[in-house]
Amino acid sequence: MESLDEVIDAMIADRVIHRHRRIWLLVIALVVVAALVILATGGWKEKKGRTVPTLTAPTTVTAGRFEYSFTKAEIVQKPKTEYDEAESKLKVYFDAKNIDTEEHESVRIDSQLMLFVPGHGEENVDSDGASCHDDKIGWVLVYGLPPESCSMTFKVAADFKADVVEIGVLQEHYESDNEALGANDKPYWHNEDAAAVVRLSPKVVIDDGENK
Repeated sequence: MESLDEVIDAMIADRVIHRHRRIWLLVIALVVVAALVILATGGWKEKKGRTVPTLTAPTTVTAGRFEYSFTKAEIVQKPKTEYDEAESKLKVYFDAKNIDTEEHESVRIDSQLMLFVPGHGEENVDSDGASCHDDKIGWVLVYGLPPESCSMTFKVAADFKADVVEIGVLQEHYESDNEALGANDKPYWHNEDAAAVVRLSPKVVIDDGENK
């Protein structure tokens, strides 16, 4: 037969066990809730800030084999007509210079070297193409010559409006492929990555077919 002291000790031990059990259950519940909140807000992945410089036009960016001096931007609006719907495009102006000291090669500006970065979770917009020297598409920039006046256009919604736009500038690198994989060991321009983001304040321009 158990003594009174043994009964009291057993009661105290039972209460301690139940108290600790409640604490552990509470901790587990909090961990589960925290995990659900993290998953709902984008998972465990760390949200990192922009790793390239953000510049404001007028500004100059050196990126790979080109040097760009950004000057201005326009939102070119084409009104609706009897036959066509209204449309708009973002046009970014810059002077471009070929600074290819590696190959001294004459080359055009690839449209993939710039992106319109709308932000707010929207996808980046590829360029429709670059033009230079009085809006000539595919104009070749010759190494050693002065900069040429150029522009790039990006498709935007017909009702697009913005006080400030951001253009992502990519740069190529002069390097060889991985020799360990049996690839080309001769360096060349490739492997594009981000160089900078340029902010411009666009002006609205109406294209009615007469202001050529």
